[in-house]
Amino acid sequence: MRRKLTLPLALVAAVAVAATACSSSSSSGPDAKETAKDTAKVASSVTDYNPQPYENIKDGGTYTTAGTFDEQGNPFNVNGTLNTLRIWSWYNADAITYSPTGEVQYNPDYYSDVKVSVEGGDQKVVITLNPKAVFNDGTPIDWRAIEATWKSNNGTDKDYAASSTDGYDLITSVTRGADDKQAVIAFKGVNASWSALFTTFLHPQAATVANFNQAYVKTAHPEWGTGPYTVGTWDAQSGNITFVRNPSWWGRKGKLDKRVYVNLESAAAINAFKNGEIDYAPVGTAENLKQVRTSKDAEVRSGGSPFEYALYLNTKSPLLGDVQVRKAVQESIDRAQIAKIRFQGLDFTEPLPGSAVLYSFQQGYQDNLTAVLKYAPEQARKTLDAAGWAPGADGVRTKDGQELALGYTLLGDDPIEKAVAGAFTAMLKTVGVKLTVNKVSVNEFSKVLSDRRFDLFISGNRSTDPFGARYLCDFYCSDRDSNITGAGTPELDKEIRATGEIADIGQQIAAVNKIEQKALQQHALLPLYSGPSTYGLRKGLANVGAAIFNSPLPETIGWQK
Repeated sequence: MRRKLTLPLALVAAVAVAATACSSSSSSGPDAKETAKDTAKVASSVTDYNPQPYENIKDGGTYTTAGTFDEQGNPFNVNGTLNTLRIWSWYNADAITYSPTGEVQYNPDYYSDVKVSVEGGDQKVVITLNPKAVFNDGTPIDWRAIEATWKSNNGTDKDYAASSTDGYDLITSVTRGADDKQAVIAFKGVNASWSALFTTFLHPQAATVANFNQAYVKTAHPEWGTGPYTVGTWDAQSGNITFVRNPSWWGRKGKLDKRVYVNLESAAAINAFKNGEIDYAPVGTAENLKQVRTSKDAEVRSGGSPFEYALYLNTKSPLLGDVQVRKAVQESIDRAQIAKIRFQGLDFTEPLPGSAVLYSFQQGYQDNLTAVLKYAPEQARKTLDAAGWAPGADGVRTKDGQELALGYTLLGDDPIEKAVAGAFTAMLKTVGVKLTVNKVSVNEFSKVLSDRRFDLFISGNRSTDPFGARYLCDFYCSDRDSNITGAGTPELDKEIRATGEIADIGQQIAAVNKIEQKALQQHALLPLYSGPSTYGLRKGLANVGAAIFNSPLPETIGWQK
């Protein structure tokens, strides 16, 4: 499974909000920098999700949250989102998970045994699948599921709209082992982060080009699924979803009777939580935090966050095709001020992020952004002057009779996001750029991305595994659909892909840092903030909350005894 799972900013409060107030960019000196780094490291390493063993969870009950299905329901698809993966995981395999700090955990209900070896410089992974494992339609889960997942994601067939081919393209073959229940995966070279490729897998029927691209659009296929839960109801009209225990499941039964998603706008989630209609509500504002704290039978859980939110600039937009215009836009944006607006009233600090692929709490992280870009409105004006954009009588710059006018795509009606949009508008106005805010429905998120319906757009990504360095291409390669900015060059692509051939993770991270500085000079992506995850939950809800890289197995989620 890929790391780069996008989500709209307007859905921050519907999936896993980062709640933070970034530290001021005016802090200076080695002591201040080290203190900020230490603070972020400590805060981001904290988990708060009431971890409980399976036997401590009551049998029965319902767990209800705000949420619905996205346009694309296949998480391997380029238009899959973080929410896509969350829904998928309730009725499909969770074969590999990670501890909060990133250690690999194999789920024996799917993978009975895993052996990794290196022979002649090439890696081989042998996965023995559980003999009881079957898809819901009765098809055995065997080596063919691993093969189908590889073939649909390795990039050899360009008709597959795959999210990321990285890692899959290093596999030379997936073959039958001792029997059908054993898959032998052969790599060219060594891939230390191979486990991220097969955290879940596809039913072979779901892995045809047509089904991979279209079968999961606004619908589910429980017959191709597996796991302790399956789809009970999937209401295409209301958007509500119910998962129930799966009678075909061979492992530990799910503790819950039902897992329910109710289709609510993010702004309505807090009120629904206060009224006892839902059991979980991500907290994105000081007012929401106050409301959660005063709700009956509620508690706040807050911890580290493997999220990164960035401002994306569409290089295919006519005026943003000029790198100097993009550079000026980025120079004019005060990231610290944006963060203060976004998280006003929440008691947390962190350094401004300097990478799209690594977090400040990860070993090897460095601030690659400030090495190539500074907040400098005066320099932005000079950049635009040099590019031939002259200030008009109303302050808006023009060139060859055309105004320097851009659009900012705003999803939903969240008041804080409106304030962020207003801040962008004011910042760009000071350098002579006219910014128009274009509001669209949250439900249009996937279309905004796939059709590049934006000039400027904020979106976020969640790391579903700790191997951030291997996803550099997803953000910066010119031929990668997941690079929604459209920036990049074939020469840079080659350098990026070369980092994927480095077997040692430490050396790979060092190379990635060097190349990311080059990529950021395209001025198409501007990291904004990360922050912790903060939630309001009903007391007694177990294995839910801020868990960083960990995703507790569905059968372990429920109400504590």
